[in-house]
Amino acid sequence: MIRKILLPVRGDGKSEAVFSHAAKLARRYEAHLAVSYCRARPEDMLPFGVPLPGYMRDALKTQAEQLADAEEEKLKSEFLALAAHYDLAVTGKPDIGKACASWTALSGKQVDVIKQFGRLADLICVAKPDRDRNLGANTLKSALFHTGRPVLMCPSATNPPATLGENITIAWNGSTEAARAVALCDNIIASAGTITVLSAGADEIHGSTAADLLDYLAFRGKKASLHRFEIGSKVGFDLLAESAKLGADLMIMGAYGDSHERETLFGGNTQAVVDSAEMPVVLVH
Repeated sequence: MIRKILLPVRGDGKSEAVFSHAAKLARRYEAHLAVSYCRARPEDMLPFGVPLPGYMRDALKTQAEQLADAEEEKLKSEFLALAAHYDLAVTGKPDIGKACASWTALSGKQVDVIKQFGRLADLICVAKPDRDRNLGANTLKSALFHTGRPVLMCPSATNPPATLGENITIAWNGSTEAARAVALCDNIIASAGTITVLSAGADEIHGSTAADLLDYLAFRGKKASLHRFEIGSKVGFDLLAESAKLGADLMIMGAYGDSHERETLFGGNTQAVVDSAEMPVVLVH
């Protein structure tokens, strides 16, 4: 069961969109939404490698503390308003079987907060990276590569699909990453009303076929349909396009079968999805 959803936030302007998606799922699964504000440490705000006199360092640290206080107050106010909007009770600890949310302020970088607290979350919600602003790539990478948990990458739209998680697609190529995605997203799949397996032509050599996946899901009491498509410019783009045609509100896929660095430099199916997705995508590495 999905019982804990981790949502790390900071003052990057993306918190509302991610919170809206996470809150929708917290309502759907009657889960606890743990919102962790990642408060910048004053020492992290000092210019690296630049010698500064003591009085200037102290002044910069004081200013950084004041800015962090103001940012935390603003984000917490937004959190309380959004929690009320989505009818999430704000609690100090999880209320089992009820949709609720909590706010915790933690000092440190967002990537480190994710590494520490993401490993015992059932789902981690992060914003889609913004390449133009060089923002969010390390956050997604930390969640994917350092927690072993499924990661919901949320688009910038502040209004998530009304039925988020009801009509889902599963990207399947028979790989280990795809199999792990199915296993870790079992609860999301189990609660979906419509499930479509996406397959681009041939399955991976020596891997389980799309037909095998349909049988696997049927054995677990879930009926799914198979949708095969012809590969266009890149499979990642095709997966998103086919999901949109099917009216899906969520796509599940294994992530970075090749290394993150290779896909980032030379392109790849996962990177194509990360760069261009306008729908919620659950990624699993």
